Amino acid sequence: MTAKRRDEHSTEFGLWLREQSEIDSALGFVATNIDYLWRNYKTGCWMLIEEKRHGAMPKRWQSESFDLVNKVSKGDPKYKGFHYLIFENTSPEDGAITLDGKKISKDDLIKFLRFE
Repeated sequence: MTAKRRDEHSTEFGLWLREQSEIDSALGFVATNIDYLWRNYKTGCWMLIEEKRHGAMPKRWQSESFDLVNKVSKGDPKYKGFHYLIFENTSPEDGAITLDGKKISKDDLIKFLRFE
């Protein structure tokens, strides 16, 4: 059964989706959002970033969806990957930062976001 949201981070459409029995997750339907399509419009470089807070990790079904998007995006030479950005608390300012499983500094995060 499709779970109800446990927070207030949804739109009316997102809430509506969860109420429709015809597209229940028990039937195989799942949805996830991608937090950031990060792009430098001058160079054409781009990447996808999933942000997690409080040390959370993506759910299995979410990672599977992201793997699918990553696979089809690899055909673009300007595509720089799908990345997991995990904050110990809520941002780079209040705790540790982990990027794709590796602890990094705020300076490293800025370099990463600059495609360096």
